[in-house]
Amino acid sequence: MRNVRQGRAPRVTISDVGAAAGVSPSTVSRVLNGTAKVDPSLAERVHDAVRQLGYRPNAAAQGLARGEWGTIGVLVPNLANPYFPDVLKAVSAVAHSHGRRVMVMESDDDPSIEQGLVEDLMRSCDGVLLCSSRMERADLVALTARDHPLVLLDRIVPGIAAPAISADFFGGMMLICGHLAQLGHRRVAYLSGPEVSWANSERIRALEAAKAFGISVTILPCGSTSRSGYEAAAEVAGTGATALTTYNDLVALGAVTRMRELGVRVPEDLSVVGFDDIALEHVAHTSLTTVSVPRGQLGKQAAEMLEALMTVGHDGEPVSLPMELHVRDSTAPPRVAPPRVTV
Repeated sequence: MRNVRQGRAPRVTISDVGAAAGVSPSTVSRVLNGTAKVDPSLAERVHDAVRQLGYRPNAAAQGLARGEWGTIGVLVPNLANPYFPDVLKAVSAVAHSHGRRVMVMESDDDPSIEQGLVEDLMRSCDGVLLCSSRMERADLVALTARDHPLVLLDRIVPGIAAPAISADFFGGMMLICGHLAQLGHRRVAYLSGPEVSWANSERIRALEAAKAFGISVTILPCGSTSRSGYEAAAEVAGTGATALTTYNDLVALGAVTRMRELGVRVPEDLSVVGFDDIALEHVAHTSLTTVSVPRGQLGKQAAEMLEALMTVGHDGEPVSLPMELHVRDSTAPPRVAPPRVTV
């Protein structure tokens, strides 16, 4: 005997609707998708049958009939980075409010494959949100030439025909430098992020401007992970720096771990400042001084920019969200402070 599932009504199909309305399934499809003009009396019969049978059209199929996918794509460099969950959650909420789904892909911190991944998303999504992209400018130009809705998040590229929104990384690093200068630090080391990162170049630009605070900065190659911070930390001692600032909080976490192993006390011997405020205090056993931007707001505004671009073609000036300094326990005046300067 066949196992018959109890309590579930048979699924109503488009053929059922057509039979009830006395029209072909293709006519039902044209009525529901709005892709062609149909005699009003036939359309009324189709809608009556839909209501009577409780038919629920497939939203994805309807979108495809109109040349739409009902999906937006998001590309991030690394899903393991705690910076992105809040951004993605906000993007998903905005997309859902407009009846869209979200497809997320990652490049595994490899800028050489970003263009190909974006092209994949463009083939199956109505618009793409490109987060923290590190691809070459020429590749970005090629993507924008496709005339497919694309919004850049955490990268602003002058002359690129795509809306962009970012945290003010330059302003965030300036806040850090001002804080360290007020504490009396004059020699600072920076564990630099990925060389091709626009966000990293904005941080370095701010460090150059911080010479106005009387600060001398030594830039050390590093990366964006806690492992890279751990491995690069030993080089800080040779710079004579009394304070260390890092590409992000993950790098700061790795550096603090290595400093402790080397017998360097934070902040008594070395002040350490992170970037992004991703709440690692429970791991690092140090309340980290850092800067942050509301990541939920960043994701929300980016998704709204993409929705506007897809629906009305809106394209405005780049948006830069201010960052906020959070002073905690990892920074203090140097043990032997040079003369203070007014900041």
